[in-house]
Amino acid sequence: MSYTLIGTKTTRSLRVLWALEELGLDYTHLPERPHSDTVRGHNLPGKVPVLLVDDVALTDSTAILHYLADKHGALTYPAGTLERARQDGMTQFLLDELDAVLWTAARHSFILPEDKRVPAVKDSLRWEFARSVDELMRRKGDAPFLAGDRFTVADIIATHCANWAASAKFPLENGAFNTHCDAMRTRTAYIRARAD
Repeated sequence: MSYTLIGTKTTRSLRVLWALEELGLDYTHLPERPHSDTVRGHNLPGKVPVLLVDDVALTDSTAILHYLADKHGALTYPAGTLERARQDGMTQFLLDELDAVLWTAARHSFILPEDKRVPAVKDSLRWEFARSVDELMRRKGDAPFLAGDRFTVADIIATHCANWAASAKFPLENGAFNTHCDAMRTRTAYIRARAD
């Protein structure tokens, strides 16, 4: 089985790169920008990441993360356990309340046609993001990781969202969240995934 990841590190592709490194898997990385001919050849809408598993194209970073985690028995709790249900709940919260807010802000900054952008919406999105981060950390409690006592795909997504928020100039004022993400960024696999 061979893995080829398509997508630049400045996109959600970083999540998959990080997971591949955490799992110690061999892979090829093609740092293609969204909507390139190569990307469209495997995912017609032009979105990244795309993970080629042999000749099969998988899309959507979270679906890819779950595939890799389940396939290789790491970065996740086992399916059908209460721990997995908690992990999935955290993952869905991250996607609904952090990732979606950041994506909406990006759309109103540079993705939508200029006449469709509503720049003023970004103030409410910043407020919503901060409120959601506070709730995320309330849910985490004293656990070492977001889903409990082990590092999972939820920690990858959360840290990526923190990076994205910083680059989008969203205020990151929750000290516990910053501390958690700073710790995740010291992981060897993260450092390898970010390396040029």
